[in-house]
Amino acid sequence: MERLKRTEKNTLTERVLQFGEGNFLRGFVDWMIDKLNKENGGDYGVTIVQPLAGGLVDKLNAQDGRYSLYLRGLLKGEKVEETRIVDCVTRGINPYTNTDEFFECAKNPDLRFIVSNTTEAGIEYKPNQNPDDFNGLTFPGRLTLFMKKRFDEGLKGFILLPCELIDKNGDNLKECILKYSEDWGYGSEFEKWIETENHFTNTLVDRIVTGYPRDNAKEMEQSYGYLDDMIDTAEIFHLWVIEGDKKLAEEIPFHKIGLNVLWTDDVTPYKKRKVRILNGAHTMTVLAAHLAGLETVKDAMDDELVFSFMKQGIFEEIIPTLDLPKNELEQFANDVIERFKNPFIKHYLLSIALNSVSKYKVRVLPSVLEYIKEKNCEPKRLVFSLAALIAFYRTDAANDDKAVMEFMKTASAEDILKKTEYWGEDLSFLLPTVQKHLDEIEKNGIRKAMEKVVD
Repeated sequence: MERLKRTEKNTLTERVLQFGEGNFLRGFVDWMIDKLNKENGGDYGVTIVQPLAGGLVDKLNAQDGRYSLYLRGLLKGEKVEETRIVDCVTRGINPYTNTDEFFECAKNPDLRFIVSNTTEAGIEYKPNQNPDDFNGLTFPGRLTLFMKKRFDEGLKGFILLPCELIDKNGDNLKECILKYSEDWGYGSEFEKWIETENHFTNTLVDRIVTGYPRDNAKEMEQSYGYLDDMIDTAEIFHLWVIEGDKKLAEEIPFHKIGLNVLWTDDVTPYKKRKVRILNGAHTMTVLAAHLAGLETVKDAMDDELVFSFMKQGIFEEIIPTLDLPKNELEQFANDVIERFKNPFIKHYLLSIALNSVSKYKVRVLPSVLEYIKEKNCEPKRLVFSLAALIAFYRTDAANDDKAVMEFMKTASAEDILKKTEYWGEDLSFLLPTVQKHLDEIEKNGIRKAMEKVVD
C-alpha cells in the first residue's frame, strides 16, 4: 500500500498557527476547521508548530499534513461512526531545527489565529529567560518573540485560542507575554499592541480524543487502502466554549455548520464543571486503575470496584463542591459516565496519566480543598487518589517532566505533600491519611486499599 499523501498541491491560505501536533488538537480543532473548509467553503490552512524537541511533524510532513480521523460513539443513544481524511494542515514546522521558518510565519499578513495545547504546564512564566536561547524558552517566551517580529512588521494582531486546561488560559498567556516583554525591554508600544490589537480568549475544550489506535491500526489501514502513521480517533461529542467578543465568531464561523462552539461572556461555569467532573474523574481514577492492572477507561468502567470508586467520588465528593444547580451537575456527570463507557474507543489509562502531578493540582485538588472547607472533613476517595498518585510515580510507568519523575520516585510522602511548587500550597495536613493509604497499598495492594474507601 502507498502512504496517504496529497494528489494535488494544498492551496489553502495559512490563517492558523497551531502550537501542538498531538492527538487532541488534530482530533478537535483541526477537525472543525476541515469541516468548515469542506462544508462552508472555508479557506483556513493550518501551520502546525511542534512545541517539544521530540515530536511528530516529520511524520505529518511525510503525509503532506493529511491524516485519517475516526469518530465513534453514542449520540442520543445511537451508535455513530464517521471516518474522514483531514486536509486542512498545510505543513508542520520543527522550530528547534527550522527556527527561521517558524519566525517567517510572523510576516504572513493572512495569519490571524493562534491555537495551542501545550498541557497544563505549558503556559508558564519563568524569570531570567534568555531571548537568544530559543530552545530554552517556555512556550509563552517563544510566542513573545514571534509576536514581537509580527509587531515589527507592522501587521495586525491575532485571535488567540489557547486550549490548555488551566483557568483563564488566555489571560494567563497574555500575562506571561507582557512579563517577558518587560524583562526583555520590548517597550510600551509593543505592549500596547499586545493589549489592544490582539484578542486573548479564555476557552474550554471538551472531547475525548483517544489518539492512535495501536491495537487495530493495521486493520484500519487495510480497510482504508493506504498507510497512515497519524491515524487519530475520538468520540462524537464535542464542545468548545470561547470567552470573547462574539463578533469574532464571524471570522471563523463554526456556527454556520452546526458545530457545538459557543462564544460567551464568561467561560467559568462551563470550565469548572468540566474540569472538576470529567477531567477530575479521569485523574482521580486512572492511576489507581492502572495499579489495579487495568489498561483502558472502558476496563475501569467495567470493573465494579474501580467504577464504584469513581462514581462515589464524583457524586459524593466533587458535585457537592460545585455551585451550579444540582440536577444540571448530575445530568452532566451521567453524560460523562456514558461517554466513558463508549464501546468504540480504547482510551488508554497511561495516555491520560501523562503529567499527572500538574493535572491533579488543576483537576482534583480544588475539589479536595473545597470539600474540606465546606464539610470540615476529608473526601476519602479524592484523598485516596492522591496516595494512588504517589504510588504510581514510584513505578516505571509514570511519564512527566524528568525532574518531577526523579523526585516523586524516591521522595517521602511528607516531602511530596510539602512541595508547594507542585500543589500551590503545603498539603502536609493530609499526610496522616495519605500515608495510611500508601502503607495499605504497599502492604496489601491497590484493590484491598481501595475497598476501604468504597461504600
